Amino acid sequence: MIYVTGDTHGDITRFKSPEMKKVGRGDTLIIAGDFGFLWDNSKQEAAALKKLADKNFTIAFLDGCHENFDMLEKYPIEEWKGGKVHIIAPNIIHLLRGQVYTIEKSRIFTFGGGHSQDIEFRRDNDWWEREQPSHEEIKEGIAHLRENNYKFDYIITHEPPASLKECLGVDVLERLEVHAFFEDIIKTCKYREWFFGKCHIDKHIPIKFHAVFNSVIPLK
Repeated sequence: MIYVTGDTHGDITRFKSPEMKKVGRGDTLIIAGDFGFLWDNSKQEAAALKKLADKNFTIAFLDGCHENFDMLEKYPIEEWKGGKVHIIAPNIIHLLRGQVYTIEKSRIFTFGGGHSQDIEFRRDNDWWEREQPSHEEIKEGIAHLRENNYKFDYIITHEPPASLKECLGVDVLERLEVHAFFEDIIKTCKYREWFFGKCHIDKHIPIKFHAVFNSVIPLK
């Protein structure tokens, strides 16, 4: 079974929540950005990563707006389930932007990254420009959409499309190239459901969209 949840921000207690008890041996848990367990290379962080590496399910995460990209990019790019990844541990996988993965026969398009609302407080300390998707990453994503005939089972992103930002009243004024790209995906692609983690709320936006945070939602 595949499950989707929202930002974990390096909080190991999230994996002890009643919601997480749904995830069992051999399952795949996809985190829609801001995994946060590769942040400061501390002993506490290493211990938390070891606990996650001991889980009997796969943790596959998109990057979000609060990641240490210097740490993430030290891992070599490899292939997993048909798309590019960083393999942090045998069961901890960083899903790269604009990739398509086939997991349990489901075709999933992923696109992490976005805009930090707290950028003014972090710019000189723990902010990375690479959190914002580049034009080249978007071009690669477009190529993969075309290769797959614009048909997917699921789309999972960190940021929501621009139109949903307005609907949810979240970060309304900020517009990146990736937001326009997501609007194009809405118009051109066929998919069953779209999940995003940026907004830190659990909300279904009919018919196909899900803002996800603490919920752990099965992909059926």
